[in-house]
Amino acid sequence: MPQPEPTLPNRGGPLAGIRVLEITKVWAGPYAGKILAALGAEVIKVESATNLDEMRAYGGVDINSAPYFVSINQEILSVQVNMKTDEGLELVRQMVAKSDIVVDNIRPGAMERSKLDYEHLKEIKPDIIQCSIKMWGTDGPLGYQTGYAPCFAALSGLTNLVGYEGETPEGMNIRYGDATAGAWAALACIAALNHRDRTGEGQFIDHSAVESMTALVGDSLFAYALTGEVPKSDGNFHPEICPHGAYPCADGEWISIAAADEVEWLSLCRVLEAGSLAADPRYAALARRLENRHALDAALGALTSTHNAGALAEALRHAGVPAFRSQSSIDLCGDDWLWGREGFRMVSDHKNGSRPIIGPSWRMEPDMAKVERGAPLLGEHNDYVYREVLGLSQERLEDLVARKVVE
Repeated sequence: MPQPEPTLPNRGGPLAGIRVLEITKVWAGPYAGKILAALGAEVIKVESATNLDEMRAYGGVDINSAPYFVSINQEILSVQVNMKTDEGLELVRQMVAKSDIVVDNIRPGAMERSKLDYEHLKEIKPDIIQCSIKMWGTDGPLGYQTGYAPCFAALSGLTNLVGYEGETPEGMNIRYGDATAGAWAALACIAALNHRDRTGEGQFIDHSAVESMTALVGDSLFAYALTGEVPKSDGNFHPEICPHGAYPCADGEWISIAAADEVEWLSLCRVLEAGSLAADPRYAALARRLENRHALDAALGALTSTHNAGALAEALRHAGVPAFRSQSSIDLCGDDWLWGREGFRMVSDHKNGSRPIIGPSWRMEPDMAKVERGAPLLGEHNDYVYREVLGLSQERLEDLVARKVVE
């Protein structure tokens, strides 16, 4: 069993003093916990050796070093408990009594079967806030359905909009649905805390991952009613900006350019020494450029292809044209601007030592929460949770471990 840890220091932040009990797996629920922890909350993740978070197994390595898990669980505490036993569930209920928020995203019906649904949690702590993240929410004809991020994006209508113009929609090969649902969940939890401060009442947050993604579809949701046309994937097309896209550069790099008006369009032509494009009647006004955008994109791509992406982007920005080199993940790791803004933070954990992580995107003065600790070992904070939070004796904890109630 991991070595006991002394009382944890106050990390500061606007949510200092708030305790979150996280009964979550994979990404959406843990992402909500990650955001709350980055704001200073104490977030305790309930885990079990026989019922691991799948993220600890992804990558085929030690469960305490799995890359997906360590990338998302900074400043999270880990406590082991076998929730398949009555005694284990009773320990979880004791944790609920000491918490402000419970976040869950386990299979539909599991919290109800364990009597950890909101009606039962209110009996334990009347002002508790519960945020239950499900693919379709907790009710309705598909409330029983389990899903993952690609499902959220597909069902929300977003996948159908992402792809090259005139080709089959491709969606995105990132877990956008999980992060979006988790971020919305954290926001709802903060709003519920504000409500509790004003009224003394807790709340149940029935959170739908699909609806989180549908909220991002924007005007496309209503476009058919207004235009009679079903929106389709259209690459980088913008109805009021042209050119608006990504263009190839030397050495396999790309640059993103958007010229929003005539001044920016002419400045773009000047930097590229493309007087012929500026004088071409096909591109003389926005309406004409939109009409001939495919030919324009091809012409611009031919001009940018010999340039260094970073140097060209800087020259365009100096000329007043929004333009940026399209950065890879490796590029981001060495980005001086991100390091200078503390976009990356150095954290330490037992297995990986000191390492950089993507930190919170906000800066707060004067009370920014410290983010210094990496992902937890499985059960790393058993002693803290059971001995200090719940007040159990050492003998009682050792007995629970021996009987695999804490496993």
